[in-house]
Amino acid sequence: MQWIKIFSSPDDALERIQPGSTQLLIVHQKRICLARINDDFFAVADKCSHNGESLSKGKINYIGEVVCPWHGYRFQLKSGKESAERSADLETFPIKQDETGFYIGL
Repeated sequence: MQWIKIFSSPDDALERIQPGSTQLLIVHQKRICLARINDDFFAVADKCSHNGESLSKGKINYIGEVVCPWHGYRFQLKSGKESAERSADLETFPIKQDETGFYIGL
């Protein structure tokens, strides 16, 4: 696994990504949806497995799922699992934070 530095520090990530929001990242030609719930970050593939819409355009619901803006498919941010088992699960990416920066694992 390769760790890619996304932000210069964990505080930088907290300042740039608001709680309850998503951000599109393109890292080594991969589209990744970075989501923040409170002070926790999650990274999943940005493409809905049902119809291909960008999940970074979606919303995060109250139970920690990203909801696709097209048809409402819901994916658990921790596991990438499609909540109703109607579509394939998403690839997930680990997050690492320390004094040297904020990283995503590919």
